[in-house]
Amino acid sequence: MFYKILKVILTVLFNILFRTKVIGVENVPKEGGMIMAANHLSNWDPPVAGTYMPRPVAYMAKEELFKPAIAGAVIRSLYAFPVKRGAADRGAIKTALGILKQGLCLGVFPEGTRSKDGKTHKAEAGVSLLAAMSKAPVVPTAIIGTNKIFQNGGLLPQLKIIFGEPMYFEGKHNDKEALNEFSQKIMEKIDNLIKINSQV
Repeated sequence: MFYKILKVILTVLFNILFRTKVIGVENVPKEGGMIMAANHLSNWDPPVAGTYMPRPVAYMAKEELFKPAIAGAVIRSLYAFPVKRGAADRGAIKTALGILKQGLCLGVFPEGTRSKDGKTHKAEAGVSLLAAMSKAPVVPTAIIGTNKIFQNGGLLPQLKIIFGEPMYFEGKHNDKEALNEFSQKIMEKIDNLIKINSQV
């Protein structure tokens, strides 16, 4: 209930402040496990992308955000779960696969960290591994404008969220080369969505 109420509030707020434009909602599978893979520009990305994704999103979030306990409780109520950055977190992977197995939407940022120059960068293989092990489709998601919020003299940019066509990993989960290649294809698709829609 808290998630639904917050989503309604944020939708109204983001529409008014940022005149948010959403493209490609028809590309989002209506049911079944899926991975929303998005570029990462700022701390605004999770709430913005989650607000306009037509399904609830469970995000992997760095474990530091879950401390203190009150903050952790609030974040968990929004379906987020902790992950240790810079290490192979088996617990987080198990949780992510469980979410996908339940037929829910998992939100990830393949680059692993925010882009400091506004451009897309090399993806880590984690998103491909999850796609390979779960057989879930990956919806490449482009976020435009969140890095400009409260920049340039406080002017509010128009935000855009673009959902691309689902992508499927068809290789083996232990094929590192195939995993890396698929991760890069996801980022290439996101980058292409950004270029096409930046001037629209």
